[in-house]
Amino acid sequence: MYLVFRLAWRNLWRHPKRTWLTTGAMLFSNVILVFMISLQFGMYDLMIDNSLRSFTGHLQVQAPGYKDDQKMRQTVADIASLATSLRAALGSDDVAARGAAFALVSSEDRSYGIAVYGVEPGYETNVSTIPGLIIAGRYLRDAAAAEIVIGAALARNLRVGLGDELTLLGSGRDGSFAAAIVNVVGIFDSGLADIDRSIAEIPLDFFQDMFHMEGAGHEIVINAPIIDAVPELQRQVGALLPSGQELVVHDWDALLPGLKQAIRADMSGAFFMYGILVILVAFSVLNTQLMSVLERTHEFGIVMALGLTPGRLGRLVLLETAIMGLLGLLLGALLGTLLTAYFSVYGFAYPGMQEMAEKFNLPAEFFPQLSPLTLLAGPIVVFLFTMLSALYPALRLHWLHPVEAMRAV
Repeated sequence: MYLVFRLAWRNLWRHPKRTWLTTGAMLFSNVILVFMISLQFGMYDLMIDNSLRSFTGHLQVQAPGYKDDQKMRQTVADIASLATSLRAALGSDDVAARGAAFALVSSEDRSYGIAVYGVEPGYETNVSTIPGLIIAGRYLRDAAAAEIVIGAALARNLRVGLGDELTLLGSGRDGSFAAAIVNVVGIFDSGLADIDRSIAEIPLDFFQDMFHMEGAGHEIVINAPIIDAVPELQRQVGALLPSGQELVVHDWDALLPGLKQAIRADMSGAFFMYGILVILVAFSVLNTQLMSVLERTHEFGIVMALGLTPGRLGRLVLLETAIMGLLGLLLGALLGTLLTAYFSVYGFAYPGMQEMAEKFNLPAEFFPQLSPLTLLAGPIVVFLFTMLSALYPALRLHWLHPVEAMRAV
């Protein structure tokens, strides 16, 4: 076996430029795959995290059926106290109680139907980015004050500004008439028109008084430190819920199923492009090995006449390809790891991304996520395809006749 390896190694360096060009193609593709797949997974984590932190949260405690029906009577009793106990038990302030209702909001000129959320002003900042998106005025402060924060699109539609009064009309938890007059103290701009024109926030205590909630609410929003910690956090929260109430804990996938579908669609498009890159490298290897076999036709004819079987020659060609592929894999993985590790510390930013990121309250830099999967998936696929591309040159030796091969020049 050692002799065969030495022979394969010698054959590779008969034409060092051609070998290095082919190995360089594999190395380059491996570096690109390691970096781009790592960057892609890092962007997915950032996209998921920022989408959830904008309003939904990583987890929500709700009454059974509320996620699908969102009826006023499907409530969590004494929600503020439960949120306080969860904060204490989890040792985290990333827990906030909310109430939700649909109401008609009216200014002097116009009226629109919106979703009104009652929030805890002191803790909503920890589970939502909306408090950090205020472009005029301030966020809510007093838990019982008759004040409201609305989106920029809704403010334009209602033709109101800071200090103006709005009238809220809705239906209470018990079916009674709910009405209140509130002052606009803040206007936010999330960059998402659906949120800016359809959501408003008021203090939770005021919400409970207006909609006759008797201390109840509809959801407790919880954020995890990282997305990978969500399953364990979900288990912990489920164990902490009071046994007297039938409550459920939904994770982000159940709350926003479309988010994972969007990621899968993006992955399909990206992997299609990666596949094209791998196929191009495979054809490069096929061309190199086929040229190598054709150049040695006379030599192969002589050794076959001496008794060497086509199978052993084919395995020699495959071994040459494997050595070349392993060189590309190891060097590509090494350089890809170094490149990815650098940007995982200092971040990677697309030109012109900073202005857009600031508008959406997002970081301007992406950080690749280096893991065994992102490190090895691309190079291993490239290696497998290079070995597949060498099958034709190796099998071609089975059709070679020694006499005709020795006549080749």
